[in-house]
Amino acid sequence: MSKTAVMTDSNSGITQTQGKAFGITVLPMPFYIDEQMYYEDIDLSQEQFYEKLKQDCEITTSMPLVGNVTDQWNRLLEDHDEVVYIPMSSGLSSSCETAAMLAQDYDGKVQVVNNQRISVTQRQSVLDAKELADQGKSAAEIRKILEDAKFDSSIYIMLDTLYYLKKGGRITPAAAALGTLLKLKPVLQIQGEKLDAFAKARTVKQAKNIMIETMKNDFRKRFQSPDGKAMHLQIAYTYDRDMAEEFKQEVQEAFPDNEIIVNPLSLSVSCHIGPGALALACSKKISA
Repeated sequence: MSKTAVMTDSNSGITQTQGKAFGITVLPMPFYIDEQMYYEDIDLSQEQFYEKLKQDCEITTSMPLVGNVTDQWNRLLEDHDEVVYIPMSSGLSSSCETAAMLAQDYDGKVQVVNNQRISVTQRQSVLDAKELADQGKSAAEIRKILEDAKFDSSIYIMLDTLYYLKKGGRITPAAAALGTLLKLKPVLQIQGEKLDAFAKARTVKQAKNIMIETMKNDFRKRFQSPDGKAMHLQIAYTYDRDMAEEFKQEVQEAFPDNEIIVNPLSLSVSCHIGPGALALACSKKISA
């Protein structure tokens, strides 16, 4: 029976401490803050990141160094037969494509999963992979199972501010100014490859309702699970945990039979949307 190691990157939101507890290797993602490089959860904590963000520092994401990726694979292959690696969505970064190219030199012993996930939905894929590996599935089998289910997830994100989208060039200054003037709370979506506009709300309450009602609709129509039994349900947030816990109570009333997991949004998403964001996400349970 093949002994398969599971590896991901910190875009999944899995911390180094959690990774060790789960038996999962987490590659820390590099960030450049005012041209100085930091590694997420190594020398850059959530608190430090948001402090830098509030100071209006120049923050950019970066691909992991090639040597960091292959060094981890080589280390894991010293006491495992195979590695399954689950990086962030190829639609949001070229790191997945780069990893797939590097894996070609490993004669099938490293399988790179391109299942279009990020943050809390990526996290769930990693946990699914670990469960499948513990069941004795090979790296190739795990890759196929996860990629076959790659579009079986949704993330809806309410923004508190348009400033960071404007700063990153994702919307025009005029659109940001108008949105700020009208006090809009835009709702974005991630379904597969990229971050897209979804809806505009006038208030936080309206934005929350949009996310909850849209998720109900997804359960019924996209996933054919109106009772939610086939679904994982997650809440994610940037910076404000108390706001997320309050939202959890509202979501729990709408989905009384679902366990709701609350985690921070990954910093790779947070740097583009800023603090005060709330997200509602789901992933369909894997059936292997």
